[in-house]
Amino acid sequence: MAAPAPSPPGHAPARPVRPVRVARRWSVAAAALTVLVAIGAAALLDLRTPAPVGADAPADRFSADRAAEHVGIVAARPHPAGSPANDRVRTYLEGTLRDLGLSTEIQDTVAEEAGQLSGAAGGTTLGRVRNVVARIPGTDPTGRIFLVAHYDAVPSGPGGNDDAVGTSTILEVARALSTGPRPRNDIVFVLTDAEEACLCGASAFASGHPLAADGGVVLNVEARGSTGPVIMFETSPDNAGLVGVFGRAAPHPVGTSFAVEVYRLLPNDTDFTAFLDHGFTGLNSAYLDGGAIYHTPLDTPATVDRRSVQQHGDNALALAREFGSTDLADLRAGDDATYFPLPGTLVRYPGWLTWPLALLAVAAVGLLGWLTRRRGQATRSRIGAGFGLALLPIVVAPVLAQLLWLGITTIRPGYAELLDPYRPLWYRLAVLALAAAVLLGWYALFRRRIGTAALAVGGFGWLAVLGVLLAVLTPGGSYLAALPALAGAGGALVALAVRPGSRWAVVAVTAGAGIGVLILLPTVMLLFPALGMAMGGVAALFAVMLGLGALPVLDLFHPAPPGTGPPGTGPAGEPAGVAAARRWPGAVPGLAAALAALVLAGTGLVVDRFDAAHPVPTHLMYALDTDTGTARWFSEEADPQPWTAGYVDTPVSTRADFPALGPKDVLAGPAQAAALPAPALTVLADRTDGDRRTLRLRLAPQRQVRLVGLHVAASTATVQRATVAGRDVPVTVAPDGGPWSFGLVFHAPPADGIEIELVLTPLGGPVSLRAMDGSDGLSGLPGFRPRPAGVGVVGSHTSEMVAVAHTYSY
Repeated sequence: MAAPAPSPPGHAPARPVRPVRVARRWSVAAAALTVLVAIGAAALLDLRTPAPVGADAPADRFSADRAAEHVGIVAARPHPAGSPANDRVRTYLEGTLRDLGLSTEIQDTVAEEAGQLSGAAGGTTLGRVRNVVARIPGTDPTGRIFLVAHYDAVPSGPGGNDDAVGTSTILEVARALSTGPRPRNDIVFVLTDAEEACLCGASAFASGHPLAADGGVVLNVEARGSTGPVIMFETSPDNAGLVGVFGRAAPHPVGTSFAVEVYRLLPNDTDFTAFLDHGFTGLNSAYLDGGAIYHTPLDTPATVDRRSVQQHGDNALALAREFGSTDLADLRAGDDATYFPLPGTLVRYPGWLTWPLALLAVAAVGLLGWLTRRRGQATRSRIGAGFGLALLPIVVAPVLAQLLWLGITTIRPGYAELLDPYRPLWYRLAVLALAAAVLLGWYALFRRRIGTAALAVGGFGWLAVLGVLLAVLTPGGSYLAALPALAGAGGALVALAVRPGSRWAVVAVTAGAGIGVLILLPTVMLLFPALGMAMGGVAALFAVMLGLGALPVLDLFHPAPPGTGPPGTGPAGEPAGVAAARRWPGAVPGLAAALAALVLAGTGLVVDRFDAAHPVPTHLMYALDTDTGTARWFSEEADPQPWTAGYVDTPVSTRADFPALGPKDVLAGPAQAAALPAPALTVLADRTDGDRRTLRLRLAPQRQVRLVGLHVAASTATVQRATVAGRDVPVTVAPDGGPWSFGLVFHAPPADGIEIELVLTPLGGPVSLRAMDGSDGLSGLPGFRPRPAGVGVVGSHTSEMVAVAHTYSY
């Protein structure tokens, strides 16, 4: 046996390390890798969606096939709020719930928007909504459970997934619940209107319906794709009680506290936002994969994955029953829970443990560093160098992933208009291969220079640091770094306590790495559909974190480390020249992963071509100014596709002439003026009191439209107070001092229009008011050429819009 390397002064003698034969080392490495692969496979298999249940299932079970029958009817055609198609959907929903014997009503009212969806310049957004509300009364209620989904769709698509699936899931859940005994608590089914336009339906119910007066637990059912696991991605604050019910009652509990933290930081809104704004508690769930069809004409019933529907329904039904039988007062908790999926369960623990676990991880890594130095396996300087160098893959991998996607979108610019490619698998694998290439190359480069122990301590150190940073920024996500750091350091400490290189040492480090795989691998895979390839660098970051936690296992695939033989020799006393010749295989894995990344990205470009079934998305709308009799084409494409470039070529802003669209920077081009009437603005009353002037107006569309807007020119008057359809609305001045002192957008206006009262301070002369309406569909407009095969419509609230505006002076 080779003599141990001499120990630094003042340190315990280094323990002899028995050299490991190459064949045995590789067999041990293969065994450890097999264990990690098995653990990863189990973690991913747990994310699988369940098989759909047929229409012949027992009456008390949820059936995706039965729900699919509703999807086919609800999503037969586009049905935005206020359209005749939406009226037909609402009639069907009301009839279906009444046929179940449920007390059903239509809440017909006007409401303001919730969230931040409005494009109205310096004003507010409202809409007329007609919510479908049904109820199963409880036997001894302690509160109410609200199952919520929206039944309207975007103008550009039929909304097969978003949100005909949610609406149909609730219909099937209502049917299943109505066949059994009544629950303890009231269960209310709320199918909201105008979610896509302004969240106005949810806002109307949460703020004004009698059943909402005392709040309750909301279960919102959504979709932002066409397939994949249903993720519980948002909760109300202080969610420990809610998460506890979700974890024990949902048959397929997929959700992470990290997702909740991230979603709270993003400017995204669903109906759930409106309920949160009014003090409700609850859970928000959706499936996210297949995002390329989101809000497009391709979001049809045929694209719906019934396995995802089954998961939605199984969870919603089980949660409705569990919450329906629970004393809802017991759900009130003073803390957010940390939670994440493990095979067969949802791990959860109180949020107050976040900091103790993060600090414990730091302490464990610190102890590992001290023992590593004490045992003579690394010096203080090398541990410091290992820590500094471990930052490289953490930074480089995400940057390279973003650059990879930049290169891919340069080759295929149409991807910029999609949430995700139609067939993203190859690109996702390319990002993972790239992250692996960075980590493996980094390790091969510095392993012999710095030492395996120092790099491992450095990697665990950065995981611990990230655990602390996440505890500060997003406490529910701290576990993603702190627990792998704690497990990895713990495994390494056990390995130090037994004979290095022994079977039990390998078992210890493999177990530590396995915990990191269990925690991080599902997160990596869920991040891809959640954030899209445009943010693939985030998934690359967490993939590198997973790799850092597995460094001791990774090292088994390299030749035995230096220091096991006398100076000037390689492993097991080999001559230095032989040892040098044996080093080159260490670079092979990194080079192979880099090559794989390029091959996978190239395969993605070959496989995921735009065609008739997977069209390149394009955006086009038509805007007519009846003041001048001129029309223009507008497009929001930054780099227009060839078809779009045939219409637009000049950058402009919509803010001056079409303020109801919001301050958009678009490309424009000349268009032929169509014979379309502008909305009529009629003065019903005009009164002056001192320096105040009160105008009572009626704004009425002269054609079938889905919205109308009115803006007051800042150069002619300042608005002091405004009332729309009998509701006082906030008056705010455009923050950038734009041309409008007040604006409003009203969705789904009645055919006879809306009444508006403005209290103004005129600035001398007539008051100038800009009225606009918006409808959908470019077919039949002069100069419009239908899209050829392979050219589609981007998922947008303004794509295919026809806007007509006119200025009135009073």
